[in-house]
Amino acid sequence: MTYNPDIHHRRSIRVPDYDYSQAGYYFITICVQNRECLLGEIKNGTMQLNTAGQMVCQWFDELENKFPHLKNNAFVCMPNHIHLVVQILSEPRQGQTHRSTPTGGSVSIPQVVQWFKTMTSNAYIKGVKNHHWQPFYGKLWQRNYWEHIVWDDKNLLFIRDYIINNPKTWENDVLNPTHQ
Repeated sequence: MTYNPDIHHRRSIRVPDYDYSQAGYYFITICVQNRECLLGEIKNGTMQLNTAGQMVCQWFDELENKFPHLKNNAFVCMPNHIHLVVQILSEPRQGQTHRSTPTGGSVSIPQVVQWFKTMTSNAYIKGVKNHHWQPFYGKLWQRNYWEHIVWDDKNLLFIRDYIINNPKTWENDVLNPTHQ
């Protein structure tokens, strides 16, 4: 079936007219396609990363190297999704002059997510070929992602606490495939 804009509507979950390159904090959730548990498992309330999960964590750490206007704040890798908080800075971090963003200026959240998904997908494909990781079908990550603009310090503290405790609450997580 070919694309027909009259019947194929992709509803945006973004805040209308918001500039996602504005300085501030952003809470992002990215899910594995079909919510398959490819990144490890939860044991006794603790995330046990497999090598694929470790790879995803390494690419999160690389975000700051790729985007000088970005600062990592919080992160958790779950069996089938990740949560992260990043901060877009109005000025690049000190000493960051190499590996500038494609636009040469600031960065936007869609750019960050697209780059992260691309790098982790490519690395995962290599892991399937070279290390016999569990294959995925189609795409590694779901097409979209969920994001929340962090409006104040109280909200930021709540989100950080949620991220830190996410493995402990896996039993009741709606993204847990065994959750009823």
